[in-house]
Amino acid sequence: MKLTMLGTGNALVTDCYNTCFVIDDDKQYFMVDGGGGGAILRQLKHAGYDWMDMRHIFVTHKHIDHLTGIIWMVRMICQFMNHGEYKGEAFIYSHNEVLDLIRDMAGKLLLRKETRFIDDRLHLAEVRDGETLNVIGHDVTFFDIQSAKAKQYGFSMDLGNGKKLTCCGDEPYCDCEEKYARDSEWLLHEAFCLYSERDVFDPYEKHHSTVKDACELAEKLNVRNLLLYHTEDKNLGERKKLYFEEGSRYYHGNLFIPDDLESLEL
Repeated sequence: MKLTMLGTGNALVTDCYNTCFVIDDDKQYFMVDGGGGGAILRQLKHAGYDWMDMRHIFVTHKHIDHLTGIIWMVRMICQFMNHGEYKGEAFIYSHNEVLDLIRDMAGKLLLRKETRFIDDRLHLAEVRDGETLNVIGHDVTFFDIQSAKAKQYGFSMDLGNGKKLTCCGDEPYCDCEEKYARDSEWLLHEAFCLYSERDVFDPYEKHHSTVKDACELAEKLNVRNLLLYHTEDKNLGERKKLYFEEGSRYYHGNLFIPDDLESLEL
């Protein structure tokens, strides 16, 4: 079982792709978010994946850097279904606001002969706060992160053997997430920038965390592996080194700062 980061950057990056990833368990795939556009197809290809194999997709929230790549996935799925080149079904999971937006955009941007597959073979599956579904053979519990901006959900996936992976979305941790995040084998958390550069990037004004904040949180929650994403790209060449140096002062588990297209064994 592995996790591949398709993108690791925040909304305004130009030197890497927006944050999204794929969890791969024996050729069953759970894709999370789509980044900011048609480049999602390139990222999947360069990661060694066929976009057509992404049958289970979760969208955390409606921000452009997470959603518009999903519109491209909807277009491809529906178009290839219409041509008879896409077999079987696909599922897009999210809360009602995101699904309503996907449905509305698809209706306005795609042809009727393509959108007819929505709710027939392309299922827009609404999930609710605290709801658990079995996805690619794992129990996945979705939860509202209580965002101060757009309504946003994270998730916690049962990896088996008492281990779990928890994704907190792209905003700072809220106490309501503790029951999902505490004691996680893997915690995926945003780190907009270094704490030492907070005056440069203004993460708190944008309602984001720093590397120090995320690492202090993971230490408190007894997390064994912490993955940082949704970062700035001005330090991209030295990001691993700089983020690790700052983060390791506050967190003593395994700290990962992946690049785009990098894979990690779970």
